[in-house]
Amino acid sequence: MKYDLILENIGQLLTMDYEKEGPLCGKDMNELIVLENKALAIADGRIALIGSNEEASEWKAEKRIDCEGKLVTPGLIDPHTHLVFAGSREHEMGLKQQGVPYLEILKQGGGILSTVKATRAASEAELYEKAAGHLDRMLSYGMTTVEAKSGYGLNGETELKQLRTAKKLNTEHAAEVVSTFLGAHAIPSEHKHQPDVFLEEMVQLLDVIEKEELAQFVDIFCETGVFSIEQSRVFLSKAKQKGFKVKIHADEIDPLGGAELASELGAVSAEHLVGTSDEGIKQLAEKGVIACLLPGTSFYLSKPDHAKARKMLEEGVAVTLATDFNPGSCPTENLQLIMAFAAVMYKMTSKEIWNAVTVNAAYAIGLGGIRGIIAPMKQADLVIWDAGNYEYIPYHFGVNHAKAVIKKGDIVFEKGDHREPSTLSIT
Repeated sequence: MKYDLILENIGQLLTMDYEKEGPLCGKDMNELIVLENKALAIADGRIALIGSNEEASEWKAEKRIDCEGKLVTPGLIDPHTHLVFAGSREHEMGLKQQGVPYLEILKQGGGILSTVKATRAASEAELYEKAAGHLDRMLSYGMTTVEAKSGYGLNGETELKQLRTAKKLNTEHAAEVVSTFLGAHAIPSEHKHQPDVFLEEMVQLLDVIEKEELAQFVDIFCETGVFSIEQSRVFLSKAKQKGFKVKIHADEIDPLGGAELASELGAVSAEHLVGTSDEGIKQLAEKGVIACLLPGTSFYLSKPDHAKARKMLEEGVAVTLATDFNPGSCPTENLQLIMAFAAVMYKMTSKEIWNAVTVNAAYAIGLGGIRGIIAPMKQADLVIWDAGNYEYIPYHFGVNHAKAVIKKGDIVFEKGDHREPSTLSIT
């Protein structure tokens, strides 16, 4: 048989091909399958074969890549981004440096409300062009699959515009986009004193979202000054009744009990969790809710407290990591940087981090066992790293270590595409 592409002379190969189904929880996250001196073949966009370099010398292919002893892993998965929006908010940095709290900036008409204004004014074509640029950068950092939340419309027209943009990107861009409806991201100015009326308007959008297949998940920002526990319970319950899977922005600023609500409702994931109680952590573990942690947001907002990642792991919670890419509280597309933050701020091991951004991230967006894995017959989403071992990526922070990115068996990025000369030997 003649294959489409062969990767040979792989130094370390992380497969994430575990016997256990489901996300890795607790101590299991500190296990990692590391194969050495391997080669793999790709055909029709899927992994066809994994073998030794000696075996690979007999394989035939259209293209061969000499990995030169470098690390190869599944493509990274970012399970929490706010990809589609207009405008930017660099002018708020000075306020944050002065110690002005986010909720105060919000009251002044800044924060998310300024992004809402810009996003409402933008055309779908303008949103697409901007989001595609961010997605290009994500892909260059090795992120082959990302979740994209809406939530910068806060009205029917613009929320649907965001979701349709994300769907178009998923169809046309090399990266894969999984959509979440976050219409309940904040209370718009026109409904400042009628949050329940606004939430009902967002519920009414669900029929259109389902009909056009615009989102798989529904999310809500449960926090002081936004939506209460009871409002979140009612809203997410209605979404579940319509067949959507649910997520929740929980306990980001205050410990309201968002983690407990996520557990009660059987949410796929609870996200942020900086202020989550010990009881909330226990319930996440008991109910199998994935904790999606966002260290970049705590870093950017100069928060003294961080999510209790080690406590979560000790209690048996499945943890994943994400950028929370957005214009206000974490303007970075670099998941590699988030991996470094997790090592320093959360004291997560390199093994835990790699499982968090591959196998567990896949389960957090409904692609468990489908993405974030290298195994025969699985889709060939891979990264060749400019590093000889998996520990190097979270250790050497602030730069891009992706040497080449492969999506569905195609080389979609090589270092050198933009600035640096490629050193890959492709024949």
